[in-house]
Amino acid sequence: MSTLRDLAEEHTALRPADIDHLHRIAGDWQLLSDLSFADLLLWVPVDGDGTFLCVAQVRPTTAPTAYLDDQVGRIVGGAEVAHLEVAHRQGRIWREGDPVWYGDVPARHEAIPVRLRTGDGEAGEVIAVVGRDTNLSTARTPSQLELNYLTTADDLAQMIADGTFPPPRHPGETTSAPRVGDGLVRLDANGKVTYASPNAQSAYRRLGYASHLVGEDLAKLHRRLAGDPLEGTDAGNAVLAALRGEAPPRREIDARGATMLTRALPLMPAGVPIGALVLVRDITEVRRRDRALITKDATIREIHHRVKNNLQTVAALLRLQARRVAMPEARVALEESVRRVASIALVHETLSMSSDEAVEFDGIVDRVASAATEVAATEVSVGMRRRGTFGVLPAEIATSLVMVLNELLLNAVEHGFPPADEEAAAPSPADAARPEAVVSAPRPEVVVSAHRARKQLHVTVTDNGRGLPDQFDAERGGNLGLQIVRALVTGELRGTIDLRNGADGGTEAAIVVPLARGTTDRLTGRAGPP
Repeated sequence: MSTLRDLAEEHTALRPADIDHLHRIAGDWQLLSDLSFADLLLWVPVDGDGTFLCVAQVRPTTAPTAYLDDQVGRIVGGAEVAHLEVAHRQGRIWREGDPVWYGDVPARHEAIPVRLRTGDGEAGEVIAVVGRDTNLSTARTPSQLELNYLTTADDLAQMIADGTFPPPRHPGETTSAPRVGDGLVRLDANGKVTYASPNAQSAYRRLGYASHLVGEDLAKLHRRLAGDPLEGTDAGNAVLAALRGEAPPRREIDARGATMLTRALPLMPAGVPIGALVLVRDITEVRRRDRALITKDATIREIHHRVKNNLQTVAALLRLQARRVAMPEARVALEESVRRVASIALVHETLSMSSDEAVEFDGIVDRVASAATEVAATEVSVGMRRRGTFGVLPAEIATSLVMVLNELLLNAVEHGFPPADEEAAAPSPADAARPEAVVSAPRPEVVVSAHRARKQLHVTVTDNGRGLPDQFDAERGGNLGLQIVRALVTGELRGTIDLRNGADGGTEAAIVVPLARGTTDRLTGRAGPP
């Protein structure tokens, strides 16, 4: 399905500013649809030939729809769009005409011209038309609530025709809440309540106000509920701003352990301020869950912090023991254990600073690689480089993978490159045949590469060293570090590993790790790769 912008750019000559205004209407018109008990269709004229294209549609949540099928992308003309043509040409709301039938559904047509105000605040030309089509199959005598809904809808419709609705959206705001059904309060020009829906009355009752709202000064009431009657609250000031014709950001009121979200909108049909519309929603349970999640996240981060501290303590004890051991083999084994524990601690340190159970793994790899060159027992200076990105990994993958990379990097640095004097004394047969190759030998380097494909993480650790020894058994050979690598990759990570000589020399370790559904990639913003 093409988007509003795609359709408008393909079929009309509307300017980018015009299309942006239509986007704002489509982002906020669920309010008007619910108040009108009607479907809203956004029509734009096509090529000035009397035809109109539907670029957006919204159905009411308060009444049955007039259309079973989507109308977006439909181009119509002739008598079927006569009401749209009148609204577009004359710049007025069209409400005349008899009901029309869509199959077995009778509907009433209305057409509202859409204007975008100019930079100096003047009403501009009509750029589109909003069709308001009401299903009449359930028509009955309207209740007081429905009458207030319809009256408010007419005021907002006139503001669309004036170019003053919808108001500018504030940064970070969404359009999801509150809605008409959550609670509606209508104010007169003095800020007194003229109508409050039953849901709105219930929301204020949870805040501790048990009386009826009609006749109350809502700004003063918000101040009293918030316990600040003199200075006023943000929610109280928002009501006053709406009465002045402004569109303030949404505000929350906390009282008696309950929380209510408010949205205040000015009512200014034909440019005359007649009051304000205040939508309210009881979000007490939402905020309670938010606080519970914040507490849970803080607890999890504290646990990771303590695990990191405990692991660092274990590493310190092992390091202390290594200094007291006389046997060189035992000292080396303890120092390797220190490095393994420290690599796990690095993951928990990162998790202790994160708000979820996932880590940005690139930074961890860079730190592990840097540490490998510093602590490796070798005289050769080896460069480290990362190519590609690991993205964000869940803790259960990151903890095992960091140990695997730590072992592979240390092996590459310590065993992949001969000492400088050994290399000079015994060049390889190929180098002996080409003396110039010894002089121009590349700088020792280890490269860690990573990319995602088909819900798998592919990791390669490559060096340009002397390669694997002859008769090396990839399944059974190797030191304890390689045995740990194989056990972690095939067991904890449920992946595969292939140790081989590189095509251009050196050693290559290729790892493939399956990524569970929902593993996030912060670089693409998607749940795993396509």
